[in-house]
Amino acid sequence: MQIGNYLTREDPLTRADAIFVLAGTRLVRPLEGADLYLEGYAPTLVMSRALDEERAINDIARRGHAFASDAERARDVFASLGIPRAAILIPDGRHDSTAEEAITLRALAIERGWKRVIVVTSKYHLRRGGFAMRRELRGTDVQVIMRGSRYDGMRGERWWTRRAEARWVVSELPKLVAYVLGLGAYWG
Repeated sequence: MQIGNYLTREDPLTRADAIFVLAGTRLVRPLEGADLYLEGYAPTLVMSRALDEERAINDIARRGHAFASDAERARDVFASLGIPRAAILIPDGRHDSTAEEAITLRALAIERGWKRVIVVTSKYHLRRGGFAMRRELRGTDVQVIMRGSRYDGMRGERWWTRRAEARWVVSELPKLVAYVLGLGAYWG
């Protein structure tokens, strides 16, 4: 039953050109990115936005109200924690899958000359996220360092004894297989 440990494998942490936080949690992933920035691991913090947010935000706007995305709200909180707004990048695109986020990372890395990027995600998403990022960055000189959020309570071992972790494993395994088969853009 080592599948939990297999899915949650992190890379050794080292300094990088940027920290790229994948969408998918309101604070668990972004707060890890902010802490890594404050600890001096990179001079740029990139906050990805999810597509499903865009639909809801647009609906609120049609009703006459402004509503910030999770990434924009996190940026505002992080600015109050001492991260300069100029160091926080929120790309224009919204993402419906990890594969789409990998495309955005590739474009930013090439445009900005990044050679090493720390990608922050949830622990059980590390293996698939790393696969998607490395596949998209193949042929470039960009190194990806996968980092699970310290605020994510998932542990990896004995995953089958905890309901939330069992859900993650059951969700991630077919998505990982789909990514390995080249179907990643369709599977989150």
